[in-house]
Amino acid sequence: MRLETKQLKQRVESILDNYQRDKGMLVSILQDVQAEYNYLPEEVLVEVSQTLGAPLSQVYSVATFFKAFSLEPRGRYLINVCLGTACHVRGAVKVIEAIERELDIKTGETTKDLKFTLERVNCVGCCALGPVVVINGEYHGQMKTDKVKALLKNYT
Repeated sequence: MRLETKQLKQRVESILDNYQRDKGMLVSILQDVQAEYNYLPEEVLVEVSQTLGAPLSQVYSVATFFKAFSLEPRGRYLINVCLGTACHVRGAVKVIEAIERELDIKTGETTKDLKFTLERVNCVGCCALGPVVVINGEYHGQMKTDKVKALLKNYT
């Protein structure tokens, strides 16, 4: 997916202006870019690098170091399934498998329509509610395989 150059420049310029084009704010800049595009497009990383006067390798290094950043397009809805000990022993793996079947994707993938991205996380800090599924920051506790279809319908 190629972004229109003029529009890209305007969006990136606006984000960079919010941080006074400070190289030290690179992580925050990339967070805002990802919030804008739902991932970090290559052409945006190049534009950020050139505008900040930072080596592209440095920008890319930060973008690949943090798991929260994605270089691939993500779905509009990010599904995180907790695999912490409490969630795991209560059936989180079966919940992931049910989501994979329902969306016809594997963990780490995005649906073709860019609607959903499915990821595993180590812990979301809600052990008493496990297994927990988090969709765009909204927590769904005590998840069971038979609740998956109805849950996903809420996001269609």
